[in-house]
Amino acid sequence: MFFQTSLAATIISFVLSIYLYATSFLSPSSPHKVLAAGGNTGHVTYDFFLGRELNPRVLNGSFDLKFFCELRPGLIGWCVLNAGMMKKQIELTGSASSSMVLVNIFQFIYVLDALYMEKAILTTMDITTDGFGFMLAFGDLGWVPFTYTLQAAYLVNNDPGIGWLMAAFIVGLKILGYIIFRGANSQKDAFRSDPSHPSVSHLKFIETKRGTKLLVSGFWGMARKINYTGDWVMGLSWSLTCGGGSLIPYFYPIYFAILLIHRSIRDDEMCSDKYGKDWVTYKGKVPYRFIPGVI
Repeated sequence: MFFQTSLAATIISFVLSIYLYATSFLSPSSPHKVLAAGGNTGHVTYDFFLGRELNPRVLNGSFDLKFFCELRPGLIGWCVLNAGMMKKQIELTGSASSSMVLVNIFQFIYVLDALYMEKAILTTMDITTDGFGFMLAFGDLGWVPFTYTLQAAYLVNNDPGIGWLMAAFIVGLKILGYIIFRGANSQKDAFRSDPSHPSVSHLKFIETKRGTKLLVSGFWGMARKINYTGDWVMGLSWSLTCGGGSLIPYFYPIYFAILLIHRSIRDDEMCSDKYGKDWVTYKGKVPYRFIPGVI
């Protein structure tokens, strides 16, 4: 059933991507139609993959397809599949193991946080920069729910039986990652909304020639992508619940590290073009990308 469902999601992603590419050429003067710079090259395959239109809308512009797909079907489906894995383990063994319970709780909290803080996604690269093509359509509908569930899928038949000491360490790592991830993102969003708010008014920043303020203290004084670090640490905690018997459950942190490094490089290049010398000044004040004092 897992294979059939993932195949259906892949087919839906292809069909949606064809629709998105075809409709991106319709009504070019529509006020709702904005083309993405990166996906409007004239090369069919490339533009189909990256997406020509930035935020395709339906229902007279009231429903943003990319915004919906970024958070709803894939993330909710991820939790549903996890719950199914736990139910299967209970059927096979008579109970849910501590590892399975932790994975379900950890990842449910992650999804719940994303849905509760839905507004925050509006400032991410996926929304502001990337078009909605096959890359994001498949990522949202196929990749996320069927690869992010690898830990739960592995645990159904390969539970390592972690002890309480290891479980406590994993919980502590999850909490640390969440504090960094949520703290950094909330601080950024609060500063963008109201720099004079008491929670962020003490933070130091440099003002660019564009009028933009770049934080150089608080979480964002530690590293330029400190939120990525917290996100990755949480992912590592999920995998550690599976022990060390296989690399399969560690696919996520390995893949995610590559994704975040690539994304940080893209972001650095865009910010360099956008801010010029101000970006050089900013990097001088915040020299580390992910881990303070290390890298």
